[in-house]
Amino acid sequence: MNDKLEPGLYIVATPIGNLSDLSPRAADVLARADLIAVEDSRVTAKLLHHIGVRRPMTPYHDHNADRVRPGLVARMAAEAVALVSDAGTPLISDPGYKLVRDARAAGINIVTIPGPSAAIAALTLAGLPTDRFAFFGFLPAKGKAAAIAEAGRFKGSLVFYESGSRLGATLAALQAGLGDRDAAVAREISKRFEETVTGTLSDLAARYAEAPPKGEIVIVVAPPGDAPADAEDVDALLREAMTRLSPSRAAAEVAEALGLPRRAVYERAQTLK
Repeated sequence: MNDKLEPGLYIVATPIGNLSDLSPRAADVLARADLIAVEDSRVTAKLLHHIGVRRPMTPYHDHNADRVRPGLVARMAAEAVALVSDAGTPLISDPGYKLVRDARAAGINIVTIPGPSAAIAALTLAGLPTDRFAFFGFLPAKGKAAAIAEAGRFKGSLVFYESGSRLGATLAALQAGLGDRDAAVAREISKRFEETVTGTLSDLAARYAEAPPKGEIVIVVAPPGDAPADAEDVDALLREAMTRLSPSRAAAEVAEALGLPRRAVYERAQTLK
């Protein structure tokens, strides 16, 4: 194998906990890269120490991405630049996609070295359907109810990231917005205190209300059940939707979400109005 990598952008997935999960190919790319764009140099330094190498690093994160991105893309024309996040696959809940976009526009060679992802790992632990799923990252601090309503229209499993301090409140908000679906809370995946707890959203919300856990956390929520929605469900969803939309559009949204005839839902919207 050549000692020098071809110039370009190398997207390198790193361990989400156990450093031994770093693939041999990822280790080889990191060892030979001319520069590594990192989220936190202290975190990446530990990984490089684990594989016994030292490489130049430069910060690339939310606060400086727009400023440093042009320079990174320029360097890729003649150098091998590796992109890593603190844990898992870059571009998942971080600004890396803009670097890929600009590199591609500049005709830069782009290579991905796949590996760990907390969202995918949590899905494998949850015991919930995996044939269709959607990743929503961290729910916003403001407008959480609207974001949950949007997620609830997806007919598959839902995956969210969350912090320990907000976990109980988020689980309660998910239960209020989605109904009492089955769910799983996976934390510290691949680490010493790895734990996956399953139950209904209400059960999990009660468990973590007074005892917020530590560590990196992923919430997986089951798809909506096949049971028909009752009148209270329809009314509640319509009232929420009509705070954002006209009655006709609200009825269309709720009818699609619940699999109900649009005309019947529209008539109910007119009554509520």
